Formats: sequence, structure tokens, C-alpha cells
Amino acid sequence: MKLILLDITNDTRCNFYPLALGRPIWELRCGFNSLGDKLIAKIGAKDVACFVPDYMADSYRTKTKYPVNDLTVLQVNDLLILNPCIKAESFDVAVSGPSEVGLDEQGNVMYARIAKDDTGKLSTDNIEAFIADVKAKLPNVKSALPRWQYIWDLILNNAEQISTDFSAAGQHGIEGTVEQPNAIRGSKKDIYIAPGVMVHPMVVIDAEHGPVYIDNDAEIHPFTRIEGPCYVGKQAIMLGAKCREGNSIGPLCRIGGEVEESIIHGHSNKYHDGFLGHAYVGEWVNLGAFTTNSDLKNDYSNVSVMMDGRHAIDTGSVKVGSLIGDHVKTSIGTLFNTGSYVGPMALIMGTGKPLPKYIPAFAWFIEGIVTKGFGKRKLYETAKMAMSRRKSQWTQTEQDMWDAVFEMTAPIRKQAVKKGRRAMLTR
Repeated sequence: MKLILLDITNDTRCNFYPLALGRPIWELRCGFNSLGDKLIAKIGAKDVACFVPDYMADSYRTKTKYPVNDLTVLQVNDLLILNPCIKAESFDVAVSGPSEVGLDEQGNVMYARIAKDDTGKLSTDNIEAFIADVKAKLPNVKSALPRWQYIWDLILNNAEQISTDFSAAGQHGIEGTVEQPNAIRGSKKDIYIAPGVMVHPMVVIDAEHGPVYIDNDAEIHPFTRIEGPCYVGKQAIMLGAKCREGNSIGPLCRIGGEVEESIIHGHSNKYHDGFLGHAYVGEWVNLGAFTTNSDLKNDYSNVSVMMDGRHAIDTGSVKVGSLIGDHVKTSIGTLFNTGSYVGPMALIMGTGKPLPKYIPAFAWFIEGIVTKGFGKRKLYETAKMAMSRRKSQWTQTEQDMWDAVFEMTAPIRKQAVKKGRRAMLTR
């Protein structure tokens, strides 16, 4: 059986922006690892392929070992096609058996189990034609599988997922170095310090209310307090951080200040003081000193988020902080409003007061307005330099993908720039 992860352009992809603009949905993180990792582990799949939006295919090929957008994988073996929004722990469909297509209430494919004998009946001209044939020619059933609906669902479930992943990992104890004096609170069965980890003196690891997993070669500097549930990724550095409960810190991040109930992808920096709460932060982000987000409104009402810059969506939660896309850079003293959306590649200059709740991709936010700034070429130069500092390379395929994102996000950015010009004229 071949497992196929399917993330193609549709009306719901935008529910996972700005993070899904630069990666397939299954690469989003919750708990220790990605949604795709959890689905593959749940299925026990050894043979995996995937389909992504065309604009990111070449870039994603450089980041994964799986075949990407290869139509030949549809022509052999039994297939199990999965929507990456399915919650892995709730997937209870048999992976083998007669062909069957599970559709949600809107008619979207949640899963498709396709017997080898039926693959010859289906068009392989392109993935869209294949899925249309799957729905038209194979038995349909209603599927109410639990799924992730919006990007903030991952934030709100992160603490619970960390505890689940810790139990599944089945590891505890200290294999790295823990220098004295230190304080470990709670049961040592709820703490795992992996090989290569260096915990400096004067660190508190508090597992009283949830497990703490510190992955290989991470470094924890003095005066850091880590509260569980928490996952600290490989080679991450915690710099005297107040790491509250519910955090997933990606590999090679540098984290200081106060962080609570947040997910941070790899290679991102929050080196200095400032508060980050109930936030989702992409890769290669640098948050300047005292960059802070609000995650709770003064009236304790539900937080809303504008995914398209125009229409507010009620998150159903009183706590949602910021959604910050890849390669975002903020100045000192940047203050993000509750439920802020910050598009990838945006460059933000703080104003001393909370910023607008929606900042488009590739925006230069200067003196309180969205501008073209020095253009995307300068943003690319900055990204290239930031990546080189971590011995990573900015490639042409990466740039091609972001060029496509630039075009995709152009209409709303142009509107914001026009609004900014009008505001300048009235000053």
C-alpha cells in the first residue's frame, strides 16, 4: 500500500495561511513534530508520496525524501490518499480493502482507499482529474473524521499534543549533561533530556503540570525556566527564557524572553525580552528586542482573525496571539495586536503602539503604513544573508516559490499600499 498525502489548491488552504503559503499543510507542526509525521506513524506507512500546489513543488522536492507531484505513483499498488487536515489520532479507517472515498459535508475528499484493480479506471492526466474521477467512479461514503479547521487550532491543542507525543515517544531520564546547581520539579519520569543536550547551572525544569522533552544537542542557558508540557527541538538555544507551558520550539531556534503556548518552526530567533503568547511563528523569522504580542483582549471576548485582510473570523477562543509567516523581520519595540496576521517576508518597523491586525506578505510596514519599501529583491537579500548565518543556502527554486507567493498576494498588498499612500497625504 502506498500512502499519498494530498494538499492541492482549494478553498480551505487559506485557513492555514500565512504558514501554508510556503509549505504543504502536513509540514505544519503541533506537539513534537509535523501533522504529516503523525499521519505516517499512525498508518505505519513505509511507502509515501505527496502532491502539493504546483508553485511550491520544486522547492519542496529539495526538502523531502518523498516523490512530489509524480503522477506515476498513482498507477501501481493499492493507494491510500489522505487529506493532511485529518487528526491522526482519530483516523480509524481500514487502510486496506475495497475501494472507498470518504467525503466531508462539503464534498471534499478526506480519504480515498483505492484497490490496485481500480487504479486503471482513473485519469492520471493531472492530480485534479484523478481526484475528480475518484469521486465520480468509486463508492462514496460520508466521513466525519475529526480534522484541523484553522491554523490556530494547532496552537490551542499544542499543550495536549505535546503530552500525547511524550507518551508515544516512551523516553524519560537524563542522557545529556545537566550542570549543578539546577532544579527539577515534578516526576523525573516526565522529563527527557536527550544526548548532546547541555543544561547550564541555575536552570529550572518544571514537569509538575506536564512533560518536558529537550531534544538532541539543545543548549539551555542559566536562568531559563521551562514549564511542561514543552518540547525543545534539536540544537535550539534557550537564553534565560521564561518558557511557559504549551510551547513547541523548533530546531536551531534561539529563544529568550517570555513564551507561552506557542509553536515556532526551525531557524527562528526570539533572542531578546518581549512576550510571545498563543502564537504560530514560521521559519527564518527574527523578532527584534521587546517584540511583543497580545493574546488576550481587554474585555475577554473571543479573538477574531482576518485571514484575507477584510473578513474577521471568530476563533472561538479568548486567547490567540499572532500568526507570523516565514522570513518576517521585526524591529525593536514591535507590538502585535491580538489575533494578528503577518504575511511572509514582511518587514516591520515598530510604532510604539499596537499594529494593524493584518499585514500583507512582502509588506514594508514603515511609520505606521504599508509601503513597497525597497521591494522584494532587498527582502530576498536579507533572507539570503540570514540563512547563510546558519550555513543554509537561499536557492533559485526557493526564490521561484516566493516569487509565486508574491504574485498570489499582490492584490491585497496593492490595496494596502494605496491605503498607505492616502494616509501619507493626510498627514
